[in-house]
Order: sequence, then structure tokens, then C-alpha cells
Amino acid sequence: LGMADTTDGSVPFLALDPFAHRQFDAKSGKGIPIEGCTKEDFIKTVNELYEQAKKKKEPVLVDGYAPFCKHIFVPNFTKTKSAYVTITSENRSLLESEYKARRSNELAVLSRWFPKEKVKVGVAKYLDLILYSRDQINKENEAMGVKNPDKSPWGIVSIKPQDEDHETPMQPITMMRNALPLEQGGSGESLDKKKYQEAVDFWKGHANVL
Repeated sequence: LGMADTTDGSVPFLALDPFAHRQFDAKSGKGIPIEGCTKEDFIKTVNELYEQAKKKKEPVLVDGYAPFCKHIFVPNFTKTKSAYVTITSENRSLLESEYKARRSNELAVLSRWFPKEKVKVGVAKYLDLILYSRDQINKENEAMGVKNPDKSPWGIVSIKPQDEDHETPMQPITMMRNALPLEQGGSGESLDKKKYQEAVDFWKGHANVL
């Protein structure tokens, strides 16, 4: 299953990283809000789903954009709606944009989105759980002066509700932000030009709903 993918049973395989807590706060205005589920119930359920898949010897972890990043795709057990919609000539004028930082110690970048009250979105079919290894989380926390007591080998850093059971392209601005140094809120991972263009091709016709 990849690096650091076993535990001695004393700690769960997955932890909900504090960075993803904002998705359980509908008033934060940061990240896609998770509806109809508490943080505690969410992490309990995804660990149960992981253990069930592991017992069936099903593939669980899917490679992400770097060795320390993995994905787990699970059926949407919450009431969360899809994270994005297609941009059309009818809804294009509803798009909003603003320079935003995901947390106070990061650099703000330009983001665009549809206000959720202005577009119609259905409940997502799947949840894409984006994981970082414990080692990478510890490196980024140390660089940003943040402490995290979690010991689980993998931390969920983001949750993407979507209708596909596979990875959709990361937003180009997120790829750029990830290429920043650790102390500026990035992961220090160099930009892949081919994947960046694939992301541009997808996101020029889609936008998140927040």
C-alpha cells in the first residue's frame, strides 16, 4: 500500500489533519464544506471503510502528485454536494474571485468560485480523500511553526466531493502554491508542466462551488 502504511493497531491508519478541519466549519469560507457529518464520525467511518477494503485485499491507496501524497476514493456517506460545476455562458457571470489564503501563515493566491446559493449542485457520488504521509506533515508543520500530536501514518489534508471515482486535476493555482517552499505554505515539490497543462485544460471549464 505504500510508505508508512501499517500500524500496530494502537493508532488508526488515518487521522483528520487540522488543515482539513475548516471543511467541517460551514462559516469558515475555506474549502468545500462537509455536510451532515461531524469530524469525529467522519474519521471513524473512513477508517472503517479502509479496514474493510484491506480485509478484502482491495487496492486502497492511489498515488498522488508526489511520493508523500496518496488518495483514497470512497462512496459519499455524507450529504456533501459536488465540489464543482461546469462553467457555461449562462452561469459565467456568477463567478466570484478574491485573493485568499487557506491559513494565516500562507501567501494569498487568486481564487475563483461559484457562490453555492447561486448555482444548483447535486450530492456528490464519491469523496476523494487526499492524504499526506506523517513524515511530510511533520516537515511542513515544523517549517510553519505548527505542532500536531497525531501519530497516524497518514493524515487527510483535504476532502474533495465529486462524481468520479478517480482523481480530477488539481487546480493550477494549488499546483503553483505546492511548488512554494515549506515556510511559505508549499510542499517544496517542483511543478510538473504536463500535469499543469492538464489541470488548466480541465479548470478553464469548471469552477468550485463555495
